[in-house]
Amino acid sequence: MKTWIKNPLAILADNNSGGANAGAGGGIVIDGSKIVELVASGGQPTMPVDQVFDASRHVVLPGLINTHHHFFQTMTRAHPSAINKELFPWLKALYPIWARNVKPDAFRLATRLALTELMMSGCTTVSDHHYLYPAGLENAMDIQVEEAEKLGIRMTVTRGSMSLSEKDGGLPPDSIVQDDDAILADCERVLNKYHDRSDGSMLQVALAPCAPFTVTKHLMMETMELAHRHDCTCHTHLGETLDEDAYCVANYGCRPVDYLEELGWMNDRVWLAHGIHFNDDEVRRLGHAGVGVCHCPTSNMVLASGHCRTLELEAAGSPVGLGVDGSASNDNSNLIEAVRHALMINRLTYDAASVTHFDAFRWATEGSARCLGRDDIGKIAVGKQADLSMFTLDELRFSGAGDPLAALVLCGAHEADRVMVAGAWKVEDTMPVNMDVAKLRHEHGEAAKAFLENI
Repeated sequence: MKTWIKNPLAILADNNSGGANAGAGGGIVIDGSKIVELVASGGQPTMPVDQVFDASRHVVLPGLINTHHHFFQTMTRAHPSAINKELFPWLKALYPIWARNVKPDAFRLATRLALTELMMSGCTTVSDHHYLYPAGLENAMDIQVEEAEKLGIRMTVTRGSMSLSEKDGGLPPDSIVQDDDAILADCERVLNKYHDRSDGSMLQVALAPCAPFTVTKHLMMETMELAHRHDCTCHTHLGETLDEDAYCVANYGCRPVDYLEELGWMNDRVWLAHGIHFNDDEVRRLGHAGVGVCHCPTSNMVLASGHCRTLELEAAGSPVGLGVDGSASNDNSNLIEAVRHALMINRLTYDAASVTHFDAFRWATEGSARCLGRDDIGKIAVGKQADLSMFTLDELRFSGAGDPLAALVLCGAHEADRVMVAGAWKVEDTMPVNMDVAKLRHEHGEAAKAFLENI
């Protein structure tokens, strides 16, 4: 089946350079799961099509790609014990609550809700950094795979880990960490079972020790060895706060980037969460190595962590992607909203002329794809996967908007009207095609009540 997405109101396509829909103003043709033609404004497809979708009300973007999240945290949004805190005290407040309450049923609902919320915001590929493993949650990755497959969203299943607890001088309670051997064995199991490197893959695996203050040096090095052997990507938090810098200096005798290099993690398999507190030399070295950085603007503002040096990192050679981060530090899972926040905080960091809506869109699409090690998604271009997020400008907030693409960011779009993954509609008229949202809201809300007990 060939489908013509016809005459969009605006489209962010491969050969757009800021002009009015240059080269793809007439839309795109999709055959199966791939984009096979860009249609010029006023033109017709060069091949016969089986069906036509009138996109004249829609602003069409590549499917948005989320490269950092913590799904289980949807159970503790705006939690009274954690609001108005910076990262370390925020973690210390929430770790015991998560340790008591993140059980398989709650984790499944948290995953389902986060995936659904992301997709409704225009997200077509997700990555979740799950590092919390209390007894009974050993099959966390299997639960996430099942939920992603049910919803029909692409996912990088990110097998996170923590092996240093309070007794070792780390932050997390003893009950939510695992030993290195158990972690590495499950990493290999998950890789063997789910990692698919083929073009158009719906499921890939990344390995993700949580942060320098929660894992051993041995685990970091062995994780990278596994990644080389299985050809997968690696992820960790780095450079998020000044407290982390101080911890690394006190415990390892060096700054976080130096420690990363010592561990063998300075390569293009790696993308980092946050990446805020890097000096000029560290930015240069990260870029030279091709290490990616996931910018998390909303979380960075909520926790007052600092400003990511996005423009310098990109100029040095680092892919820069976008993430909503955990729903207890962002308090939602809305990626199109994060695009707006990225524009705003980066204009405050730099200036109004140096950061445009095209930069923010690039971070959420092509940059995120590069962080995940993928070149088959992130663009509307011939040969790429047919992953699309489509927005209307019918709400009052958009009335009077002159530039449809800029309006999505500047006027604050927050939900996609349609979402396509691998050529199939997954959201229609703002609602997921195979999810009862009202039922999900009720079930998740009931489960979240346990996280408010004994505070």
